[in-house]
Amino acid sequence: MPLRISVYCSSSPTIDKKYQELAFELGEAIGARSWNLVSGGGHISMMGAVARGVRKSGGHTIGVIPQLLVDIEFADKDSHELQVVGSMRERKGRIEELGDAFIALPGGLGTLEELFEIWVGRFLNFHQKPVVVLDPFGLYDPLKTLIDHLEVEGFVKPGQRELLHWCTTIDQALDICGGR
Repeated sequence: MPLRISVYCSSSPTIDKKYQELAFELGEAIGARSWNLVSGGGHISMMGAVARGVRKSGGHTIGVIPQLLVDIEFADKDSHELQVVGSMRERKGRIEELGDAFIALPGGLGTLEELFEIWVGRFLNFHQKPVVVLDPFGLYDPLKTLIDHLEVEGFVKPGQRELLHWCTTIDQALDICGGR
């Protein structure tokens, strides 16, 4: 069975196009490896771009989206599978359940929430799946510095930081995902 890569990313239409291009290129690379995408099921910005990239290169897309977002026409209707759930909490749980590995691309509060939740779940052994931050533009550099500082101050436990893989290239990120 092909790997299913869950991708967390921005759905904001106001971000620089370079982030959408990154998402599309990641999608193409996922599809080129004959892997599947699990996403938040939206069609705009980075979320839509990664799915379009996967489909362009022949991959399979699974979107998980709350009914409320379907109702405001946010859904990626081209998705091979579109699973409609009742809430954001259900969405996150389903994405975690379906994914074999997780990649966080640049994003805002929602992306950070998803990243932290899946990383904590990995540390607590709720899953053994790779968690990757793909950040070729250095957007998360201040976050990395904060995490290092939190570790120095004793708020991030020894071994916790090492469970989060930081990458600057798509190939690095996918190699980590495939090497579990």
